Amino acid sequence: MSAIDVDKNWQLLINGEWVDPAAGTYDVIDPATTKVVGRAPEASVQQADDAAAAAKAASVAWKNTSPAERCAAIGRLADEVAKRSADWVPTVQAETGALKKITETLQVGGPAVDRFRYYSNPIDLDESLAPVPVAKGPLGPAGLMSARVKHQPVGVVACITPYNFPVTNVAGKIAPALAAGCTTVIKPAPQDPLGIFLLGEAIDAAGFPPGVVNIVNGAGPEVPAALVDTRNVDMISFTGSTGVGAKIMENGGKTMKRLLMELGGKGAAIVAEDADIGVAAQAIATVWGFHSGQICTAPTRVIAHKDIYDQLVETLKTFAGFMPVGDPNADGTIVGPVITELHRDRVEAFIKSGTDAGATLVVGGERPELDGYYIAPTLLADCTPDMHVVQEEAFGPVIVVMPYEDDDHAVALANDSDYGLYSYVFCGDTNRAYGIGQQLESGNVGLNVIQPHMEAPFGGFKMSGVGRDRGKWGIEAYSEIQSINWIG
Repeated sequence: MSAIDVDKNWQLLINGEWVDPAAGTYDVIDPATTKVVGRAPEASVQQADDAAAAAKAASVAWKNTSPAERCAAIGRLADEVAKRSADWVPTVQAETGALKKITETLQVGGPAVDRFRYYSNPIDLDESLAPVPVAKGPLGPAGLMSARVKHQPVGVVACITPYNFPVTNVAGKIAPALAAGCTTVIKPAPQDPLGIFLLGEAIDAAGFPPGVVNIVNGAGPEVPAALVDTRNVDMISFTGSTGVGAKIMENGGKTMKRLLMELGGKGAAIVAEDADIGVAAQAIATVWGFHSGQICTAPTRVIAHKDIYDQLVETLKTFAGFMPVGDPNADGTIVGPVITELHRDRVEAFIKSGTDAGATLVVGGERPELDGYYIAPTLLADCTPDMHVVQEEAFGPVIVVMPYEDDDHAVALANDSDYGLYSYVFCGDTNRAYGIGQQLESGNVGLNVIQPHMEAPFGGFKMSGVGRDRGKWGIEAYSEIQSINWIG
């Protein structure tokens, strides 16, 4: 495992070449220690345009490369990531603030490799429609009309990624995009971009043609704005906040950008009176402190039946006692820091808004006396649907709890949200749970389980996003559907 090289000269990847950043560098900060991890390259707007132009120039040849050859390149990339990822752990762990075990298993290891491996096998979604008879008419002769439905690559995809799981998220974007025949420009989150440049070294070693994968970076909005504005980019694949997603949709509409956006969440967890309280509480607690609550699928709105409400709140309080906050490198730590000082302040403001509005602070709420940007796991009870902390995503280790009367009331509370990414139902009667789940306005629903199916389509209803990815839907997401018709 390599040590962190704070003085490493990080460069941008444009058209197959590593180039110095035209706009200088900025410091990347370890959220656990507030020390500098490295100095990230800052691209100019011109370099962002150059990357998009390189991707556009490479797009025709890559589209016309056989699916087998494209997938073979993705397979080589999977091999390179598997070979190199252990050396990435110190840098990625320090820049994300993730626990060491999370970094090793989820940030740079398994999921990223798995996503490349999955799309290294060709997936053919094209189909022929059954011929239909057509009568002679003003548009042509009589005959049998046939059609072939083709999935053509959308073109150049700008992949704008989040800070919580940067390498894994990029893998989930570029693997299906490349397999579909698209070329890409990656724009990492500014808080922790260094792991993406390490991934870029693996991409380089895997032997992709120049311009097929490009990486540019910037601390401000100028670089991503340039990618949204340019006609050389055909599609934006974005994971991040709903506010930024709305701005991308607005500005991208000028050039009819295709969009795939996974945005904010405010997951509901309905806990019925016949649920196994221990199982439900453990599932909620697992995600409560996971990566300090910086996960969009977290069940942060707990909606508990009135008969078991007090018991569930007390059980969650007990679980909080087994979630020590501290150094992400320490073996006993469960909750590490959040990504930045600004984000810690934002999460604390959410907590205060809840208590100011009448919520009961059951546990947490304090700032641990540690260097870095830490927040103790916080549980707010006696919440009401109108509270800001109930309606908006804090993206930190904060759980709110509300009681409900019956199933219709539970569904109404769960659906009383602008968001609909991932919700959950904990219920002893599986048929009842399934019936409740179908009524939830959510792109994904877990029944008595937190773990997702990684090949099921993933995306959100309402303000939680546009489109679906994963599995075969990943190929569809980066495709345009073309119908080819003829009379035979």
